Amino acid sequence: MELNTAEILKKVRQIEIKTGKLVSETFSGQYQSIFKGRGIEFSEVREYLPGDDIRTIDWNVTARLMKPFVKKYEEERELTLLVACDVSGSQHFGTSAKFKNEISAELSALFLFSALKNNDKTGLYLFSDRTELYIPPKKGKNHILRIVRELLAFKPKNKLTSISSALRNINHLLKRKAIIILISDFLDENFEKSIIITEKKHDLIPVVVNDRFEKSIRPAPAILNYENAETGERNAMDLSDAAALAGYAEKRKKEAESLKKLFNSRSIDFIEIDSDKDVLSSVVKFFKNRKLKIKAKV
Repeated sequence: MELNTAEILKKVRQIEIKTGKLVSETFSGQYQSIFKGRGIEFSEVREYLPGDDIRTIDWNVTARLMKPFVKKYEEERELTLLVACDVSGSQHFGTSAKFKNEISAELSALFLFSALKNNDKTGLYLFSDRTELYIPPKKGKNHILRIVRELLAFKPKNKLTSISSALRNINHLLKRKAIIILISDFLDENFEKSIIITEKKHDLIPVVVNDRFEKSIRPAPAILNYENAETGERNAMDLSDAAALAGYAEKRKKEAESLKKLFNSRSIDFIEIDSDKDVLSSVVKFFKNRKLKIKAKV
């Protein structure tokens, strides 16, 4: 589904109004409480004072000056939030009211306007199996509206997906720690190592966008002819073949379980969104769970 310019601008305006209201009413303070203060940066060294935590001693400076010095840190007042969004062929698909790319735009806007409220920088990285578009992080409402517009209207050059390539490029682009909202259906392979490397460097929040049709197919007395949106490969499935449908559902279930196992093994907070369900409820659940985890660590 392709929108013309007028439709895109109308959609951007609708998302702006809806998201602005949600951020003010639902996420006011939530974003700050789960992201702010999670990063600290080195400020300077000063001479050790009685009562200082010995873990902050800078042993190199101490040895050089022959008396104890401690490292002084300051909380990062400004954070950077990057939306990294999959724009491969499978994103322009949907059997519910919205396509995956529309869901991605709405979800991104919730985080982007939350970041705006906290005066943080925001950026955009669109990828297929290559870098499709990079908008460097900066501040401002107009900047965010441009990002939402690109999420709705961008036409990628390639259709395949490479999450590992995307994360390698992001790690190269962002020198300092950032919040990365990684949005994809994760229909890809061999990206596990890249996920692990990135989550060590940044605050990585994977968002898995699913379409209900892709998770399981309902039986029907018909033949389904379909084309792979990324490879162009054509195939057919007998929707009355119970064994074939069960095999497909089992395969998708194992893929989903493997993905969750990866995230859980690294204690990565992630969001799962189904196209036929409300985006807001999934994000609210994420914020609540994240806040509980932070409290438990304190």
